[in-house]
Amino acid sequence: MNIQERIKQQVTESPVVLYMKGTPDFPQCGFSSRAVQILHLLTVDFEAVNVLADDEVRQGIKDYGNWPTIPQLYVKGELVGGSDIMFEMYESGELADLLKNI
Repeated sequence: MNIQERIKQQVTESPVVLYMKGTPDFPQCGFSSRAVQILHLLTVDFEAVNVLADDEVRQGIKDYGNWPTIPQLYVKGELVGGSDIMFEMYESGELADLLKNI
């Protein structure tokens, strides 16, 4: 299975997947930390993938979503965006609406 197939499997097997630097308990960058905080505020269960643990995933997720930065949030297999977009959606209530039936 190549990296693109592996990522596709990850984002389709779990309803909410966050590709981040570090882990939810120990984020390795401020943007990843903010993304985790937002998901915790919304009390959402999510799978976290630490891109620092696998260089292939780190580059592969950027190619997969055609999105150059980490973190990246996927909901039901679709890219939502990074922490800035997550924050804007959180403030507007749009992210809560997107995640309420998960």
